[in-house]
Amino acid sequence: MVPETDMMQRRVCAACLAEATARKPGNVHPGGAFDDLTYGDFVRSAHAASPLLAEAAVGTVGRSICAAVEATRSVVTTNTNLGICLLLAPMVAAARRGALQEELPRVLAATTRDDAAWVYRAIRAAVPGGLGKVDDQDVADEPTETLLEVMQRAADRDRIAWQYANEFGDIFEVALPCLQASAGKTIEVRIIDLHLRLMSALPDSLIARKCGDAVAAESAKRARRVLEAGWPDSRDAQVELQRLDEWLRADGHRRNPGTTADLVAASLFAATVEGVLDVESLSIRRRESGR
Repeated sequence: MVPETDMMQRRVCAACLAEATARKPGNVHPGGAFDDLTYGDFVRSAHAASPLLAEAAVGTVGRSICAAVEATRSVVTTNTNLGICLLLAPMVAAARRGALQEELPRVLAATTRDDAAWVYRAIRAAVPGGLGKVDDQDVADEPTETLLEVMQRAADRDRIAWQYANEFGDIFEVALPCLQASAGKTIEVRIIDLHLRLMSALPDSLIARKCGDAVAAESAKRARRVLEAGWPDSRDAQVELQRLDEWLRADGHRRNPGTTADLVAASLFAATVEGVLDVESLSIRRRESGR
């Protein structure tokens, strides 16, 4: 493996592992599993997908996404990282070309109908929760537009598609400033802080698909309540965080903020590329997380 690809793999894998390990409310982590999904599934997924995502380049974005998803499905039985793969492949391709934020629009604009076809195959392989049917460019059919164009069509109902349509604005305009502002805190606190701030600002689109817009808005309201209570330093905020976690995990985990988790993983990767974090700092120590 060439040095550049090796570094990209380290960044991708570290970001995925850190996102999964931090005790974010409503998500799987070492102390919180779902009936059909465990922390070990996310660890296996990170190691399966990262070498394939690390090779993404202009002309191979869709193929890299599909390869990473299919490699993941060979080691787990539930969708763990479709959203992460969709976000990270174009980001890796951009970072390999030069400055991440500058090159990303060019990578997205260069996507083709073939990229879209590979992504449709990946989506069908992953079987994501809450996926409905649309009249035009539905994933059950073959696309007739480029990957960027089909993502633009879905941007109003899916926050990952929104990133494609808006040059990953949530990553650069919301997430990275959050991570910069939390400098000095432990990495787990910084990741949970990022998760809460993304949730509060951007109602989770997976929750919206599965439970409706009103429930997604309620999840954002409850995340804001944690922040307004003085997160992470006050006892009241810790109580509100626990209440949020319990509410998200109720109803058979249908309120799982999975899109937010995907955005967190992508943000951590971007932070390592942009120098906000280094790869080594993403390791969450057992004593830090209380496990």
